[in-house]
Amino acid sequence: MSKIFAKPLGMLLNFIYGVVNSIGLDFKYCSAYAIAIIVTTIIFKFIILPLSLKQMKSMKEMQKIQPMLKELQKKYKNDAQTLNIKTMELYKEHKVNPFGSCLPLLIQFPIIIGFFTALRNPDIYVASYNTIINKAFFWINDIGAAPNQVVDGVLNGLNLGFDIPFIGSAIPILALLAAATTFMQSKLMSNTGAVADEKAMATQKTMNTFMPVMIFFFALSFPAGLTLYWIVGNIFQIVQQYLINLPKKELGGIE
Repeated sequence: MSKIFAKPLGMLLNFIYGVVNSIGLDFKYCSAYAIAIIVTTIIFKFIILPLSLKQMKSMKEMQKIQPMLKELQKKYKNDAQTLNIKTMELYKEHKVNPFGSCLPLLIQFPIIIGFFTALRNPDIYVASYNTIINKAFFWINDIGAAPNQVVDGVLNGLNLGFDIPFIGSAIPILALLAAATTFMQSKLMSNTGAVADEKAMATQKTMNTFMPVMIFFFALSFPAGLTLYWIVGNIFQIVQQYLINLPKKELGGIE
């Protein structure tokens, strides 16, 4: 299944790399390969932007009906079946989709799988990368490999000089950035208040803590380019959410 997504992503990455490289944006410590990953990420974020905006709108509507949801929960606390029916009627009346926030994530998931496969097997999915000498991204020698991986006898990331259990011998800068931006993005989303009850709030708080930790450990072993994709995507969403959360008067009264 991953091959289905990896092939078109590899082709697009190859094309963008060719454009970036042709205009001379290939530097010693920031390769055209790294820039191509960043540009490809931004392109995908703009593609799913309408869905993301729809998600934000749905979450704001969910926030508006919180008082009504709490009234229903109080009124039918001993009648779960009626509560479910009344809750769904309320969602329908206000055109709120409680599962709307899952759609952008579901769409992004195959992209992540495709990038993961393409970046781990560039000779198969991005054939011209065989000729690329420079795949550097600042302190990382080759973003096609994990930071702790040894490439041509050299550690791929900044060397700590000693090993840390579960982390390795390279300073996990990208992994820390991935965790931090994941936390910030989750925090901004949770600040919309779009949760149905206290139990849902507790679950969301747990996820806001668990997800960054999970992403951190994934980033230690995944190709650095995939982590770069995740960080850039998070930054895009953080800026997007920040602009949406601004008071309307600061945005010139635009809805």
